[in-house]
Amino acid sequence: MSDATLHDARLSACPACDAAPLAQRIAGQGGAEDIILSLPTIHCATCISDVERALLAHPGVREARVNLTLRRVTVDAPGLAAPELIPVVEAVGYEAHELDPAALSASAADRQGRDILMRIGVSGFAMMNIMILSVAVWSGAADATRDLFHFISGAIALPTVAFAGQPFFSSAARSLRAGRLGMDVPISLALILASAISVFETLHSGHHAYFDAAVMLCFFLLVGRYLDYRTRAVARSAAEELTALEVPRAFRLTASGDEPVPVSELIPGDLIRLRPGARVPADGEIIEGASEIDRALLTGESIPVPAAPGMALSAGEVNLTGQLILRVTAAGRDSSLARLTQLVAAAESARGRYTSLAERASRLYSPMVHLLAFASFLGWYLATHDLRRAVNIAAAVLIITCPCALGLAVPAVLTAASGRLFRRGLLIKDGTALERLAEVDTVVFDKTGTLTMGVPQLVSLDPLPMEQRPMALALAQASSHPLAQALAQALIAVGTVPAVLGDVREQPGNGVLAMLGDAQVRLGRAEWLGASHGDATMSATWFQFADTPATRLDFVDRLRPGAEEAVTQILASGRRVVLLSGDAEPVVRDLAGRLGIAEWQAGVSPMAKADRVGALADEGCHVLMVGDGLNDTAALSMAHVSLSPASALDAARTASDMVMLGNDLSPVPEALMVARKARARIKENFSISVLYNIVAVPFAIAGFATPLMAALAMSLSSISVTLNALRLR
Repeated sequence: MSDATLHDARLSACPACDAAPLAQRIAGQGGAEDIILSLPTIHCATCISDVERALLAHPGVREARVNLTLRRVTVDAPGLAAPELIPVVEAVGYEAHELDPAALSASAADRQGRDILMRIGVSGFAMMNIMILSVAVWSGAADATRDLFHFISGAIALPTVAFAGQPFFSSAARSLRAGRLGMDVPISLALILASAISVFETLHSGHHAYFDAAVMLCFFLLVGRYLDYRTRAVARSAAEELTALEVPRAFRLTASGDEPVPVSELIPGDLIRLRPGARVPADGEIIEGASEIDRALLTGESIPVPAAPGMALSAGEVNLTGQLILRVTAAGRDSSLARLTQLVAAAESARGRYTSLAERASRLYSPMVHLLAFASFLGWYLATHDLRRAVNIAAAVLIITCPCALGLAVPAVLTAASGRLFRRGLLIKDGTALERLAEVDTVVFDKTGTLTMGVPQLVSLDPLPMEQRPMALALAQASSHPLAQALAQALIAVGTVPAVLGDVREQPGNGVLAMLGDAQVRLGRAEWLGASHGDATMSATWFQFADTPATRLDFVDRLRPGAEEAVTQILASGRRVVLLSGDAEPVVRDLAGRLGIAEWQAGVSPMAKADRVGALADEGCHVLMVGDGLNDTAALSMAHVSLSPASALDAARTASDMVMLGNDLSPVPEALMVARKARARIKENFSISVLYNIVAVPFAIAGFATPLMAALAMSLSSISVTLNALRLR
């Protein structure tokens, strides 16, 4: 595919982005022999067709199925390895990483969400039909007619409550077995009592049955449960994603040649061959070969570093240009990537212990509800010796105090706030993220890919004479180095046509050289061309024609849109801003100065980043971590709340509580503001719920409210809570 074609494909309208039946394209995890590649940058149906078409055109590929939801492609290609397929995907403009099928969960189906939606549909349909029958009773139907309508209502309601109320019943049973009173215990009791009283009244030709109240209660509670579920459904385990990023196999050197073996079988001292484009499978030391290493996944450094014998490599880094022989020093669970995975898992568990406002309220609320209902039953029975009336009043108390409004208080606000932030380009993944975000007083930023775009951009073509540009373009197109690719893009953009060069060769770790007639032309590192480094705050490459002085070409990692405004607004709000980066000190210092960040640290390893975030937490700070790379994943998991751009690696996105869908950082300060407003609305909703109970409960205890009236009052409180939440929109 030509550059122009690819450019047109990227800019073309994509009507399928919003409404295409993507389920037809979503595949499972694949068989044991399938190759699974992570595709962090795909986003629409055009991406699907680009990737699948490119892979299917490659010899040896029998089938390629893209899963847009998980951003993965499963490839059936017997005899091929992932390093052979990754360049095929990257050639059509998409980033790709190999995943280990054994480390991924067996199914990604959204069974729980579909289950709740199905129960909402059943209870909603039943509620409408029972209401129609109830209208006839309220309109004056008596005796046999009334009993018939009650029997029909019961025939609809009882199976509905048994089926739709299953999530509450099973949760209540688990709570009781654990010896505690969860929120679902009073809910289940209210549903059972309302249904039981209705059956009793129907069998004894009573004037009132409350099947409509039981089904209505079930419907509203399920809606609240689904809203709560949707705020959590996107999150998956970052530790699982990190584990899947580990290379599943390596090529071990033996007397008979290269032997493909599982990484788990490697032991310290083994020699392995690392081919160009392959990810390092284990920690080790280079003993032969020269190349360049992309450390962006682990350190955040945007520019590859030269690799030579004696240099130590870590699992997860990528070998770019030359072939290397590596002596293994640590593999499997002892590798740096495995240790990072363990750190992420531990940090996720620690953060998962955060208790939401709703959970804290329920600890007090649930026992109080049971005590009130039991006291009402006991008091009325002792006063009247009328078991029927005492049970009716106890049921009314249970229903009227049923924590439906309390259950909706948080999900309704989260849904309204999430909708507002989604329109601004932020996706909330975790149910407690907004509550935690409201507490943030310190924001920690990564540099490359977060405050900057992580892509080198040529500062100017002016230093390069017009007559030398075709030669520079030909050399740049022959290299996979990011600076060479950026130079090629800049030259093509001004209409440069590449020269025809002879004997084009890439020297790993140095650059590219070729011949133009009898003259040698070179593009690469300063030391290789005998040039001076100059300004260390900028990345640069040098071009040399024959014996003329080398021409320096500078590159910058441009700021992400909205970065300056975001940092300025966060500082203006009184919060602390810290910059942590794996890049070199001069580069980090320059960026911090441009953005007005006083606290910064350069050359920070992934473990050190996590330690720094942990140290801030120990100081009493509530940290928002914003990062995009594998090197940020542990820090993202350890932070009080975390955010990643959509362009981030899968593991970073899954470790984050929020994902920034666009390239603009300006929604970050708005999210901090909306979070504080959301917390205020949640507290207001709790106040509404408490006030409602203070007013309504005495009526129920005094015997003035039937279970049906209690259900209507409960619905009114739920609507009030929802309307208050909608003010956030």
